[in-house]
Amino acid sequence: MSENTKIPYKIYLSENEIPTKWYNVRSDMKNKPAPLLNPGTGQPMGFEDLRPVFCDELIKQELDNDTAYFDIPQEIVDFYKMYRPSPLVRAYCLEKALDTPAKIYYKFEGNNTSGSHKLNSAIAQAYYAKKQGLRGITTETGAGQWGTALSMASAYFGLDLKVFMVKVSYEQKPFRREVMRTYGASVTPSPSMDTNIGRKINAEHPGTTGSLGCAISEAVEVATTNEGYRYVLGSVLNQVLLHQSIIGLETKAALDKYGIVPDMIIGCAGGGSNLGGLIGPFMGEKLRGEKDYRIIAVEPASCPSFTRGKYAYDFCDTGMVCPLAKMYTLGSNFIPSANHAGGLRYHGMSPVLSQLYADGYMEAVAVEQTSVFEAATQFARTEGILPAPESSHAIRVAIDEALKCKETGEEKTIVFGLTGTGYFDLVAYQKYNDGEMTDYIPTDEDLAKSLDSLPKIG
Repeated sequence: MSENTKIPYKIYLSENEIPTKWYNVRSDMKNKPAPLLNPGTGQPMGFEDLRPVFCDELIKQELDNDTAYFDIPQEIVDFYKMYRPSPLVRAYCLEKALDTPAKIYYKFEGNNTSGSHKLNSAIAQAYYAKKQGLRGITTETGAGQWGTALSMASAYFGLDLKVFMVKVSYEQKPFRREVMRTYGASVTPSPSMDTNIGRKINAEHPGTTGSLGCAISEAVEVATTNEGYRYVLGSVLNQVLLHQSIIGLETKAALDKYGIVPDMIIGCAGGGSNLGGLIGPFMGEKLRGEKDYRIIAVEPASCPSFTRGKYAYDFCDTGMVCPLAKMYTLGSNFIPSANHAGGLRYHGMSPVLSQLYADGYMEAVAVEQTSVFEAATQFARTEGILPAPESSHAIRVAIDEALKCKETGEEKTIVFGLTGTGYFDLVAYQKYNDGEMTDYIPTDEDLAKSLDSLPKIG
């Protein structure tokens, strides 16, 4: 029997095999991620400190470093069944095009209307907000995947949603904006003139194209000044990685069906939601000493928090109203160049992933956007899916690693996360196809300016 017969193109789990528990990788970490700090006192923040901003149940998940598994409420499992389990795909056509002995698999998270993995946490956060009896929620979004997912989830539970969208994306991706509005969300370009923080940022940075840090500040301000509202975040936080662990749990279950053991697991890294979710159960095995995997985080060279940032306490937002998190950061006032079209624009990184990276359990690579879109184009032409620019960072390194296998003759097994589709990112694809896309890499001086603003704490 040929290998092509043994391993199908798509490995599906049955509906009954959808995980019913989320996995908390912090439970297996010897060095726990550092606690969130109150920016005023420098003291760790507890449940009561976080209540004005976040939903109660989500705070409990955020602060729990010890519980290994959390039950997924049945209402969320039922919603997951609309688009989960998602397929694990063997990239036979890409392997053939690369003429590599490597075996390449990708976990495809784009088979829902939001077009990305973000819905996994959006539905959970909306559920807990509804359960708490809130009127609505606020959030930020960059390229728009999170805002789109949360608009779907909010509509499902009848919640009002106010989205602050990074201005450059608001202008470049009007169709993503319109999907959010179709689902009932209000969408405001950030920084705006609607909030105190937005007006302050516009005054200090005239003509700015915005950043996720700016949009977070505005969303938090609106949540904390409107009764019956709370703020929710689509990445970075511990609770988000918990919800996204369903990606890795499904991936591992699918691989186990055929006795496949990956040599390396590759994910794109902006704030950490997809990467953390994909690697979670594999990292758990690594932390427990049961197996070893090479785990690679891929980030944009124009926003290189892992590879060129500093591991320190920093504000999660540009307006400096959020708690301080210890993470790899470029400084909360770092604003990526408007030239950067590949997403993953956040100035920091998940505290969980930051701790794992600092402890040597994973590695990081920064790639330039023209090479990312080159990989995206090759993938689209061979595998028949137009990938999201964010996902294409992982594709770039997966291709590079497969080509290394071609040189050495090693038959390594590569798994990467395909976070979603790129059909709302066609302005960026147009720039690449027209030869107008260029690479911008911040200088050491650029980064030094933003890193100099790190709070003198921790």
